[in-house]
Amino acid sequence: MIEKIAGMVAGRRTRWITVAVWIILAALLSVFLPAVGEKEQSNAPNLKADSPSIIADQMIKEKFPGSSGIPALVVWHREGGLSDSDYSLIQQTAQHIIEKPLKAQGEVIPLHQMPLPAVKAFASEDGTTLVQPISFGEQTETEVLKENIEEIKKLIEEASGEKPFETTVDDASELSVRVTGPAGISVDATDLFKGADVSLLIATVLIVLVLLLLIYRSPILAIIPLIGVGFAYAVTSPLLGWMAGEGWITVDAQAISIMTVLLFGAGTDYCLFFISHFRQELTRESDKLKALKRSFKDASGAIAMSGFTVVLSLLALLAAQYGAYDRFAVPFSLSILIMGIASLTLVPAMLSIIGRVSFFPFIPRTEFMEQVRAGKKGKAYRKPAPEKKLGSKIGNLVIAKPWTVVVTSVFILGILAGFSSQIKFTYDLLSSFPEDMPSREGFKVISETYAPGDLAPITVVAQTEGTAADLPEKLAALPLVDHVGEPKASPVDPNLISYSVILSKNPYSQEAMDTIPLLQEAAVESLESAKVTDAKQKVWIGGQTAAQYDAKALTDRDNIVIIPLVIGLIMVLLLAYLRSVTATLYLIGTVLLSYAAALGLGWIILHYFMGVDAIQGAIPLYSFVFLIALGEDYNIFMISSIWQKRKTMPLKQAIKEGVSETGGVITSAGLILAATFAVLASLPIQVLVQFGLITAIGVLMDTFIVRPFLVPAITTLLGKKAFWPANTELVQEPKQTLKG
Repeated sequence: MIEKIAGMVAGRRTRWITVAVWIILAALLSVFLPAVGEKEQSNAPNLKADSPSIIADQMIKEKFPGSSGIPALVVWHREGGLSDSDYSLIQQTAQHIIEKPLKAQGEVIPLHQMPLPAVKAFASEDGTTLVQPISFGEQTETEVLKENIEEIKKLIEEASGEKPFETTVDDASELSVRVTGPAGISVDATDLFKGADVSLLIATVLIVLVLLLLIYRSPILAIIPLIGVGFAYAVTSPLLGWMAGEGWITVDAQAISIMTVLLFGAGTDYCLFFISHFRQELTRESDKLKALKRSFKDASGAIAMSGFTVVLSLLALLAAQYGAYDRFAVPFSLSILIMGIASLTLVPAMLSIIGRVSFFPFIPRTEFMEQVRAGKKGKAYRKPAPEKKLGSKIGNLVIAKPWTVVVTSVFILGILAGFSSQIKFTYDLLSSFPEDMPSREGFKVISETYAPGDLAPITVVAQTEGTAADLPEKLAALPLVDHVGEPKASPVDPNLISYSVILSKNPYSQEAMDTIPLLQEAAVESLESAKVTDAKQKVWIGGQTAAQYDAKALTDRDNIVIIPLVIGLIMVLLLAYLRSVTATLYLIGTVLLSYAAALGLGWIILHYFMGVDAIQGAIPLYSFVFLIALGEDYNIFMISSIWQKRKTMPLKQAIKEGVSETGGVITSAGLILAATFAVLASLPIQVLVQFGLITAIGVLMDTFIVRPFLVPAITTLLGKKAFWPANTELVQEPKQTLKG
């Protein structure tokens, strides 16, 4: 049946139909459906509608009109102190944007209507800095915010006749201006990802192409996987764009960036697994179509199983409540599904058309063909010696000293896994950005001249019911609170009072997030002491810090739900494919161990060598889903080879040949996959640097420790128990005979 399917997609006539179908499909989808990049939403919400900070922000918007929105903080700074001409420029800017408002512009302080001493009162104590807030509507698109910031830059540069946005913030004499706050950060973050898309795609294509050329030394063969990946992307992109346009899914720049890496890395792997089987069959069969059908029969099951493993693991992210995780599920799983189909249809069709020439100049031939070729050249035919290959030597070591291999591998991975317990996490948005990013430079100036919390104040709202609660005093007494602003009564309900809480720490830091429950507790205590009934339901906390606190809560919840779900799904697939409880357990266990070791080694490199104090809180789940799914890919390809061979030969011989046979292709695939993820580490975005580094480390551990050594050694030790409860009738090992 499988060979018939191979004939349907790569037969003498059908191969042309297969290629034509892919070309037509890609062309039609590209013409009639939008590309996924056109439907990106850079400001898609990550929190659920019922998250406390979202409820608080919505209530603030309704009960305190004009106090909500997305603030842009224009930071004016001169190291020697702001001059009168600087203040005049600040007033001109305020007058212009009030008289000619920007798109979606909200509240702006009328500094131009104030006398100079009053304006100077807004400056920092040392007189070097003034922060001018400009509010924009809460639902303002990032593109609109970017246009507004560019308009502000143009206005200031024309009025000053200089380039203050290009002046370094530590310039001793010149005026510098930066735009920070939620609006500035959002625009800068979007620009970083947009700039990263093109460079990431180019770097990924180049590194895959170079590695394929180095591994196979065949220009044709290096292009075939890239063509397969290219067509898969050409089909995936418009489908995702269509789904996003219909409102079924939400896509952002970060998801598309990582999807590109995944598609090239994992997609190339699937192509290589098929190509390696085809190459082996060409050394046994002179008819290329027969060789192709046999290779399809041998490789299709493992490729399909591996693809389903990754697809289901990524679909498990649909169970996430945090938006960034949920947005990854469909793009990642759909791209892998389409790539799996391409590797079993388009790639075989292209190989069928090109045939042995695909491997030029190192064309695989049968032994008879090599003998004839050597005879024509007048040379003696030399039969290959597989025992001399590295894979064969590793196979011999594994079956000869399995205990040594298992203990050594577990010891090394265990030591590294131990370091994962030392990892510190952060949800600090700014720490993920380059230090020279304008909004981060602006924040640095604020933190050095004002209270850092001025960047993103926390808003505490309480229903006082007319009582004289000591709420401001309670809030101000908390350790990280710098000061509490004047109370504001709601024009809708005078008993509803709002307080702006300014922290003495970075409002995006972990310490700031830890203050949120303390603020809640202090506010509730104040209301309860004032005899307000049901006080817990009458306190609301909004702002960026509160939103990050909710994000951490959702992330912790998603870790608890998704990690077991992914493990469970993979276990079900492995059980269905291998029909062995024992094998399923140790295949899952080894990959979990390598995942923990990857986190540990990643932390060692990031913390001790790169000076990173904490990694982004989303990294463990991102890395887990990818490493567990992709790690099992390699186990499946290797163990399926052993499973097939043990039917016709003793188990130890099957293990030795399975390790030797799959060693080269899995090593090549692992290097390519690790290299594509490592490309992320070249980007100026710390969350991608950390994710790329840890995932690349995990892939390399699976490639060079788990797959060639640990898994086959465990299989050797378990013997027929490795197949329990499936049929354990094995070909008997040859009996040892005494010499002499």
